[in-house]
Amino acid sequence: MEAVIFVGIQASGKSTFYKEHFFNSHVRISNDLLKTKNREKLMFKLCFDTGMPLVIDNTNASKVVRTRYIELLRTHGYRIKCYYFKSDLDRALAWNAQRRGAECIPRVGILSTHKRLELPSMEEGFDELFYVDWIDGERVVKEWNIEV
Repeated sequence: MEAVIFVGIQASGKSTFYKEHFFNSHVRISNDLLKTKNREKLMFKLCFDTGMPLVIDNTNASKVVRTRYIELLRTHGYRIKCYYFKSDLDRALAWNAQRRGAECIPRVGILSTHKRLELPSMEEGFDELFYVDWIDGERVVKEWNIEV
């Protein structure tokens, strides 16, 4: 069973990446979508009971938040991948400005997440770690390199 944890500020391309790479294979667990911890708990239970692969599509900005998910996933036998989305603040603010309605995040929210963002590391318990960037108008996925 596979679990994927996304890490990155708002408007860094996480949900779009999910749609492009995991929509047809993994259940999406997202605070934006589920709204409550009880719903999140029920979605996890569904995945655990059925062995469904899943993606945690939140900012997961801190090691503390990621550790809670990693511990939960490990107790249910999941192999865990992490995708870190390059936190280009200017690009995220520009992409966010193109959003409409409830999808548009207040600027202060993006700035706050950027300020508290902690880079993930293999020591947290990931089986694989990837770096996602936007280069020449295309999303590029690279294996993690400590120099990133």
